Amino acid sequence: MRQSVPAELSSFIGRERELSRTATLLATARLVTLAGPAGIGKTRLAVRTVRTLGRSRGTDVVWADMVGVPRDGGAALERELVRRLDGREALLVLDGCEQLGAEAGRLVSALLVRLPRLRILATSQRAVGPAGEALLRVPPLSVPPQPAPDAAAASVTSVAEVAGYEAVRLYEERARGADPSFELTERNAGAVAALCRALDGIPGALELAAGRAHRHAPAEALRLLTADPLEFLSGGAGRAGGADALRTCSLAPPDERLLWDRLSVFAGSFDRDAVVEVCGFAPLGPRRAAEALERITPALLEDAGHPGRHRLPLSVRALAARRLALAPDGDGATVARRHRERCRATAERAARLWRSGAQREARALAVAELPELRAAMDPLAPAGPGGALEIAVPLWFLWSPCGLVTEGRRHLERALALHPAPRPARALWLAAWLVASSGEAEAADPLLVEAWTAAVQEGEDACVAYLAHLRGLVALWRDRPWEAAAEFRDALELLPAEPEFGPGPEALRAALTMALAHTDPASVPVEDGPPDGPVDLWARSWTGYAHALVQRREGRPALARAELLRALEIQLLLGDGLGQALSVELLAELEADAGCYEESARLLGAVAGTRPASACLPRAERVLRARMDPEALRTALAEGAGTPLRTLLPEL
Repeated sequence: MRQSVPAELSSFIGRERELSRTATLLATARLVTLAGPAGIGKTRLAVRTVRTLGRSRGTDVVWADMVGVPRDGGAALERELVRRLDGREALLVLDGCEQLGAEAGRLVSALLVRLPRLRILATSQRAVGPAGEALLRVPPLSVPPQPAPDAAAASVTSVAEVAGYEAVRLYEERARGADPSFELTERNAGAVAALCRALDGIPGALELAAGRAHRHAPAEALRLLTADPLEFLSGGAGRAGGADALRTCSLAPPDERLLWDRLSVFAGSFDRDAVVEVCGFAPLGPRRAAEALERITPALLEDAGHPGRHRLPLSVRALAARRLALAPDGDGATVARRHRERCRATAERAARLWRSGAQREARALAVAELPELRAAMDPLAPAGPGGALEIAVPLWFLWSPCGLVTEGRRHLERALALHPAPRPARALWLAAWLVASSGEAEAADPLLVEAWTAAVQEGEDACVAYLAHLRGLVALWRDRPWEAAAEFRDALELLPAEPEFGPGPEALRAALTMALAHTDPASVPVEDGPPDGPVDLWARSWTGYAHALVQRREGRPALARAELLRALEIQLLLGDGLGQALSVELLAELEADAGCYEESARLLGAVAGTRPASACLPRAERVLRARMDPEALRTALAEGAGTPLRTLLPEL
């Protein structure tokens, strides 16, 4: 047992709020526990707290380090502490109470009863347990946010965007200590931000990574960490993994160790229901799994912004996954199967929400579960490429209407490449749509042919309809609206009233309305009051776009602009990049019509990277090339490309 407070532990980045809360709690509670996963900075916060109290209040502090105390050593430790502290008004710091397991709770209760003038500040990976305990969860350091799922892959992270986050500040400081020439620059800012996220903002892990800055640049460190977290965090010393992960798992009782291992199947965060569904089977049934989860929750990381959801620290997950893979009786295979089945059910539930008109909820569900869905779409997993497609196809709305075209295409193409013939029509249709949406309409032709053959053989009328819809979209992008209208009419005739998958009739009618806006504006249907039943927001945005086309042609630019802004609100909400591009291009036409050429060019620049490459040149750009100086046009386009759309359109 250490007799005195440890020396100050390096610099103290962040934690000011936690420091203040800890001091406040100690003024009113006899037992305050700083809880959190290993490496989160509990000991450092305790040191800073007692030093602050010592300076401001002259507090008598005794420090007891639990590391090295045997699990059956609680009684001996109790006797020693009672002998030393009897009659004293003191603050006892019990550092590392998880080392004693359940014995820690008995020890603390006994000390509080026998020493009425004693207060205790405990650090632990779990709640110590006695009544009256004030539990303060120590959070990780703040990290730069994860880019949105539909963010452009080529977007650059600047120093200004990341420098203020606590994890980045800690990494930069420690990296400079290991390599005095280290600097946070525009070239490495993105890699540093990604490394801080991958390490969960845990100070101990960040310091380990930063300590190797003289050997590995941030991008290389991120690559090594992703390839083998345990090897990287253990410094290549040949151990099974980081000491923190080993201690977390080895100190847990059997039920909790088993749950740690099973939780490693989750790629992201999880809630209680997910844990019970995936991990709650013999010998750890649903009730015991829920109880074990409650006990280990303080050692998990909270999912910011999603109350009730947690995730494993990276090092713990890596070690637990390795243990699960070596588990006897096929436990790992069972967990993986249950996890995949839950992901399949989640994808189908999100698809049903979309069809029912709850499209915001469908997108939110799919995005929240995206890390799990990605893992379950691995065509090399035991469920094979067929199992991957069972999840990828119901998520059609996430890939196209919600803007994740590139990711969806990757999942479809990987699974289809490994799928034996004949390949399923639904997957071929979706792959063709995503390829065409990526600007490679010609590359989609072989898939269209194979999909049509498969759909006819399988009796998939909905798939035949969707293929006609896709041909119509390609024709519309190529400025052939008459051809597009004919394809959309065929699609509507072929589509069942209530298709099991894919876009609903409203979306196909909206596509036809767009074609008619070009070919026969007088026949464009006018909405007469709010529609009956669920509203397809995505279809409504395209219908609004079509109405704006008609309003512009009929010389009513203000009405056209209002329609486009309403459509854009939906498209931004859902992440529909293609919809945003076409709506903004029509807004650019309105600006060009009014002689506002620079504003028009800036709007075109803002969406230049999201329109299909195979689409014809925007009409507004043809006007601008004729009316503007080439250098002025290039400057305005570049300004638009670097400006958020909502800044260019403050009405949104």
